[in-house]
Amino acid sequence: MLTILGFVMIATFLVLIMTKKMSPIAALVLIPALFCVAAGKGAHLGDYVIDGVTGRAPTAAMLMFAIVYFGVMIDAGLFDPVVRGILRFCKADPMRVVVGTAALAAIVSLDGDGSTTFMITVSAMYPLYKRLGMSLVVMTGVAAMANGVMNTVPWGGPTARAATALKLDAADIFVPMIPALLVGLLGVLGLAYVLGLRERRRLGALRIADEESAETKETVLVGAGAGAGGGRLGKRPVGGGTGEADGGDDDGDLLKGLDPNRPTLRPRLYWFNALLTGALITAMILELLPIPVLFLLGAALALSVNYPRLPDQKARIAAHADNVLNVSGMVFAAAVFTGVLQGTGMVDSMAGRLVDTVPEGLGPHMALVTGVLSLPLTYFMSNDGFYFGVLPVLAEAGAAHGVTPLEMARASLVGQPLHMSSPLVPAVYVLVGMARVEFGDHTRFVVKWAALTCLLILTAGILFGTI
Repeated sequence: MLTILGFVMIATFLVLIMTKKMSPIAALVLIPALFCVAAGKGAHLGDYVIDGVTGRAPTAAMLMFAIVYFGVMIDAGLFDPVVRGILRFCKADPMRVVVGTAALAAIVSLDGDGSTTFMITVSAMYPLYKRLGMSLVVMTGVAAMANGVMNTVPWGGPTARAATALKLDAADIFVPMIPALLVGLLGVLGLAYVLGLRERRRLGALRIADEESAETKETVLVGAGAGAGGGRLGKRPVGGGTGEADGGDDDGDLLKGLDPNRPTLRPRLYWFNALLTGALITAMILELLPIPVLFLLGAALALSVNYPRLPDQKARIAAHADNVLNVSGMVFAAAVFTGVLQGTGMVDSMAGRLVDTVPEGLGPHMALVTGVLSLPLTYFMSNDGFYFGVLPVLAEAGAAHGVTPLEMARASLVGQPLHMSSPLVPAVYVLVGMARVEFGDHTRFVVKWAALTCLLILTAGILFGTI
């Protein structure tokens, strides 16, 4: 009964948000509450919610202060050189813009944190997508898939969880998987190329007037949409592209985010900000302090040094308050969903039923089975639930047929490109929120492509003999 209720609850949630009958926050709260009552455990709803919120509170705190920190870094101009390099490559060509999005997301993903990756990628690319009239779901989809592939680095989370659950060395899991993951990343770049060509055919490549100098071209691109006189790109294409939400007047403010003459720039503090960010990422990798604490300290220091005047600090916090509120609210709403799933026992029941449905004849191929199951299971469950709850059961079944724990652990990483667009991943709300894309539109676009990327990695892993 719990298995059926669990699957129906997830299906109901996805249908409602994809058809835009409910907002994600409302659906994340009301749907699980209704199904909790239907499961006969309504009296425990408060306990489940408190447990879920308690478990997600550090994540919410991390996202809140990470948004403030990287918002300040973007305001101060830390990422402007990276943006200029990517935009110089893009040359107002939709195909290059999409490929540049994938490349930027993959590079920034080396810090192991999806939220920061999405904040930097969207801040850099959003103005260009808006200026060219490109589809914003292409941006969110490509960024999520690139981050999903790179999320498998040992300090990114999934690999560490798999190593902990099966008592293995993270390097032994990750290093042999590098060729397969590179194939997956090439697949994302190839998909970005195809999607970019499609956007190019739909919109056409804009050309900058031939008489402009190279320096002027760069300034025009970086300052695209920055208000009167902000750019001399040709005619702006009509339409925002599939899935693009209407940002209204708010878009103007965000489009100014890369204006090379914005008053928030702090060029004299560039190297301080670069060293601070490098130290912060290093401390995250070395786990010197909990990540929420690191971002709290980093945000406070970044604000104090870059904007020592109190009114300026208040202005910077207010400028990013919308993102902070939207993301933290979504995280706590998702905590209700996960709290009910786990508290009622739906997750355990669903996982057990899926494992039981594996035919006996597939025992020697449990690594392949695990790779395939990782797609739906990591999408509908948290990484903690999958790696600590399901993977040990699958690994035990595989061991009975001679499949090593290392093979099982590597196979369990396959589903990460799809997992990064799961409604249970807080970072995805940073992505769609900053890009002003409806979560349902993002889901409809990305699921099929992310699933194909996962299967590409699985196939490559089998061919390379690592799975």
